[in-house]
Amino acid sequence: MGSRYWPLFDLEVRTPRVTLRYPDDELLEQLAAVASQGVHPPERMPFLHPWTRASSPQLERDALRHWWGLRASWTPEHWRLACAVLVADQPVGVQFVQGVRFAVTRTVVTGSWLGLRHQGQGIGTEARAAALHLAFAGLGAEAAESGAFEDNPASLALSRKLGYVSNGVRTHDREGTPARVLELRLDRETWEHHRRDDISIVGLDACRDWFGVPV
Repeated sequence: MGSRYWPLFDLEVRTPRVTLRYPDDELLEQLAAVASQGVHPPERMPFLHPWTRASSPQLERDALRHWWGLRASWTPEHWRLACAVLVADQPVGVQFVQGVRFAVTRTVVTGSWLGLRHQGQGIGTEARAAALHLAFAGLGAEAAESGAFEDNPASLALSRKLGYVSNGVRTHDREGTPARVLELRLDRETWEHHRRDDISIVGLDACRDWFGVPV
């Protein structure tokens, strides 16, 4: 695929440890394979939609259908950027950044997953830092929001490490059982205190208007 009509394919955010890259179909297939090898222990469910319960090859097919749907439904008013997380150029998971009427709200929502064997190594923290740099430094966000089930302490700790603070509680139906999601929020002023000078963004200018912000 070229990038003449879809400049997102040239978008990358780079840190010393990871690269976030907007994936082409080849990379999406690799990510689907990572997901099929396990994202969480079977007794736990960290996602609102339990997509990881599907068996292979249905899980991979559903993942591809989801990612293709994000491409097809993208508008400057409602977008969800699903970036491959690469370590040494190998895909290990996905980092999401979402904006709804971002030109007005200047707020993004983040989410992510990593393959089981890549967890506990600081990769998730590095990927989130890269996503926040894209949002705040690249797109001019004023706030970033996230959340996790209260029985997912690793995700909650990651957010708080980067400066997020509590922003309420919601109850969701998790596979037929009520479960509380702890909401978190990071404002621009706090992000500035944590801001790093070793993260770079490539290819944003060509697709800046895709995010609903001026070129």
